[in-house]
Amino acid sequence: MLKSFVCLSILGTLAALAPGQSGHDVAPPPPPGLKAAVCQARRVPQLEDVTEKAGIHFRHSYSPEKRYIPESMSGGVLLLDYDRDGWLDIYFTNAPTVEMALKHQTARGALYHNNRDGTFTDVTDKAGIATPCWANGGAVGDYNNDGWPDIYITCLGTNVLYRNNGDGTFTDVTAKAGVGDVRNSTGAAFGDYDNDGLVDLMVTNYVDFHLESLPGFGKLPICTYRGLDVQCGPRGLKGAGDTLYHNNGDGTFTDVSKTAGVDDANGYFGLGVVWVDFNNTGRQDIFVANDATPNYLYKNQGNGKFAEMGLESGTAVSEDGVEQACMGVAIGDYNHTGRPSIYVTNFADEYDTLYHNNGDWEFDDVSYKSGVGLPSMPYVKWGDAFFDANNDGWLDLIAVSGHVYPQVASLPSGAGYQQPGVLQLNQGDGTFCDASTQAGPGLMQRHVSRGLAVGDLFNDGAVDVVVEDIDGAPMILRNRGIAGHHWVSFELAGTKSNRLAFGARVKITAGGMTQTADVRSGGSYLSQSDLRVHFGLGAVSKIDRVEIRWPSGAVNVLSSLPVDQFYSVLEGKGVVAAAEVRPRPHLQ
Repeated sequence: MLKSFVCLSILGTLAALAPGQSGHDVAPPPPPGLKAAVCQARRVPQLEDVTEKAGIHFRHSYSPEKRYIPESMSGGVLLLDYDRDGWLDIYFTNAPTVEMALKHQTARGALYHNNRDGTFTDVTDKAGIATPCWANGGAVGDYNNDGWPDIYITCLGTNVLYRNNGDGTFTDVTAKAGVGDVRNSTGAAFGDYDNDGLVDLMVTNYVDFHLESLPGFGKLPICTYRGLDVQCGPRGLKGAGDTLYHNNGDGTFTDVSKTAGVDDANGYFGLGVVWVDFNNTGRQDIFVANDATPNYLYKNQGNGKFAEMGLESGTAVSEDGVEQACMGVAIGDYNHTGRPSIYVTNFADEYDTLYHNNGDWEFDDVSYKSGVGLPSMPYVKWGDAFFDANNDGWLDLIAVSGHVYPQVASLPSGAGYQQPGVLQLNQGDGTFCDASTQAGPGLMQRHVSRGLAVGDLFNDGAVDVVVEDIDGAPMILRNRGIAGHHWVSFELAGTKSNRLAFGARVKITAGGMTQTADVRSGGSYLSQSDLRVHFGLGAVSKIDRVEIRWPSGAVNVLSSLPVDQFYSVLEGKGVVAAAEVRPRPHLQ
């Protein structure tokens, strides 16, 4: 009866919305007397803005007024080691304004090569990936298992798959591969759902938007937010459906969306997407964060089909039974249960949602109970991640913000148009404390942020943060870490499993603490984080045991490993030299 009531309440809410309203509701208020816990300063790492020092000069194109919804939605950032030298490089997506697009003008993305000395060099022109499309975001995956990470870009229009040639250049193979979804694509993630050793591709699409038939702005039908004329959508616009591409193993893919049951027949507004084995079955399930509509959780049934169980699992809506403006999605075993939980970012006056994984595909909304709900309330949140910011062995949370409506800058109250980020540290007891104001001035700078990715850019054992803003310059936030806290990082390579080991689960035991993490493509908001699996260890100085379960079903066990090191692990062989998991560069 409860599930039926929730379904009816959602349909009623959607039906009650007039076409002229903006696409976002005001969420129920927090419980009376609820206060955010403040972290102890000694536990908070400093996140230093080193953007200029690092030589990053990219700027995202932007429309000051943002009259149309695609002008607010771009800004994904991808971290990948494209030349396989062991150092993370950065790709920023870019998109034109509607005015530019109508004049057939493009906006340049940027690929920055890591110089291994704290600086980066723009290699976009050499790589050949400057202007793929109206680029929203993307994901990284090795679709042909040659060891070179390829790039998939989601677009307003035809998506683009770039094959990594292994010589610093990329080739557009979209047409040959058959993955050029022509709709308004946003999130993407590679994952091997049938465990055949080849990565498949899931793509979410947002609203059905066409430049030749633009919705109104400041004219009938008028769309308003707090009395201001604003862009229309997503409600009032048509959803665009989603796509699952199955890898055929010959460089091509087949669209199996409908037969697999993941085509989004409801027409919801898809944004974030991840592949996750939620119940330790050895099969990859799919979670889709939908804006202003219920989320999807697709259970992998092992026969090429998925069962949608968002409402049944408790992940479709908030604990109040209300759909939220879900955008970014982060996955992590934050309380060491061995089961990954879900964190979703939402709109202003909506708390970010933490869905605790109880097992058996059942989740509880513990947002307020865990302490993550209240600090997020004022802001429009986008990119997010679970990561161990202070290397204490417990996953923390970060999210970045920025409003969709520039017009809110004229309001006398509210969080404004440019907004700060939010960092919440895990207290090890199922709760988080707000460390946003204690992590240094970088995170507190007000920006209009979208994509966020985390990874160890400087190979110093501290996980850094890269943020793309939709109105100008990005941010490189270097994590200065906590003295005396140890760490370990694993780079995996499949043999029978897919080469980049998507879906592999690493379980590590050290000092009486057990942690788990997966290798994963996509996630956050339109972004890609470091594919290496990082664990903080606190004061522990030796790793007792590491168990790696590969998608093929194979298991590698390692023991008595020294800390503060990067390890390369080859499926079926164990720890090897880095050269054994990376291909040799091709000569130009």
